[in-house]
This record gives sequence, C-alpha cells and structure tokens, in this order.
Amino acid sequence: MKRIFTFLFKSMLWFIVITVGLVTLYKFVPVYYTPLMAIRYFEDDSKTKSIKHKWVSSEDIPMHLKKAVVCSEDQNFLKHNGFDFGAIEKAYKNNQKGKKIKGGSTISQQTAKNVFLWPNRSWLRKGLETYFTFLIELIWSKERILTVYLNSIEMGNGVYGAEAASLHWFKKSAIKLTPSQAAAIAAVLPNPRKYRANPPTNYIAKRKVWIVRQMGFRGPLKFED
Repeated sequence: MKRIFTFLFKSMLWFIVITVGLVTLYKFVPVYYTPLMAIRYFEDDSKTKSIKHKWVSSEDIPMHLKKAVVCSEDQNFLKHNGFDFGAIEKAYKNNQKGKKIKGGSTISQQTAKNVFLWPNRSWLRKGLETYFTFLIELIWSKERILTVYLNSIEMGNGVYGAEAASLHWFKKSAIKLTPSQAAAIAAVLPNPRKYRANPPTNYIAKRKVWIVRQMGFRGPLKFED
C-alpha cells in the first residue's frame, strides 16, 4: 500500500511539474501544433487532407478581430478569472428547457481545451480543462491567452488560427481584414466545420450583423501589463 501511495504521489508531482513547465513555455514561444490538429488530421479520410495553420504575433492580428471574437464568444473575457459562472448558469438553464445544447465556456477554457486537450466530452477532460484554465489564467496575461486562442482554434475545416482563416476565407493576411470580415470569421466559431465565413449562409450573415453591432457598442479592449 505504501508503494502505491508513493507511486501516486510521484506521478502527481511529475504531472504538475510537466504541465506547469509546458504552460510556462507557451507563455513565451508560439504554439505550432496542438492535439486537436493531430486528431482532426487522422479523422479526415480524404485524399487531400491537410492542416492550414500559420502562427502570427499579436501585433499581426487586427484589434477588430480580437474584439469580434470577444463579442461573439466571451463578452466578460477581460473581467473573469477564467470561468464565467453567470454564463454557465444561463447555459445550464437553457439546456434544462430541452433547447439546443449551449455551452458556457470562456475563451480561456476554449484555449485550454484546444491547446492541451482533446475535443471529446467527459468528466476527465472537463476536470483537466478546469486545471489548465486555472494555470493559463495564473501564468499568462489576458492578451497572451487571446493571442494563443486566435492562433490555435478551428476556423474552418482543417483551418486553424486567424492567419490561415483569413487566407482561406478572404485570400488576404489577417492584418488586412475589415471589421465585417473579422465578424464573419468570428461568426463561424460555434461550429467552424459546418459553417462558412465567405460566402456566408443566411444564419452566419445574421450572426455577423449582430457581432458588428456588438463591436460598435463595446469600447476598446484594454489589456493590463
């Protein structure tokens, strides 16, 4: 029994050391590849399967794209500590009514899931997502979280990150996106493998108009140093 406890203690200690080290590393270096990219690549049984991804710095992502995804995905991003309990409660009540399942995940939670974990729903993954969310909120700045998020998430089928999405949907670099185009990319994020940013479906066109309106209501994003 003592050996078992010793083994479990050492395993837990190594897990903490490795994960904290990895999160600290990603505070400074680009995230070029994620588990999700690998999973999607092997899930794709087409002959032309590929991964479109190019890391760019925060300065090469236009502010209106940052604002668009915050307005679309997590309007309290700059205020919460990784978890928006109001949004979680609202999502729970919606789901209890038997409506379409809605999540209450923040940008921080989505970043943790996309960069460090896998997409399947399970209590284990949710627990690890909570752990990694806590770590990135503790170690990274809000600006770093948003930069990693915008460089890593799916923005189309086989398309990851703002630069690749901009080239895929609008044939231009992300820094050259207009506010309307940025809103179109943000509009597909709930299901980027199903929706298209250009040309948009009626649903995405309406969602884009809503996001542009929210962007107009919101002031500038102010990141703390």
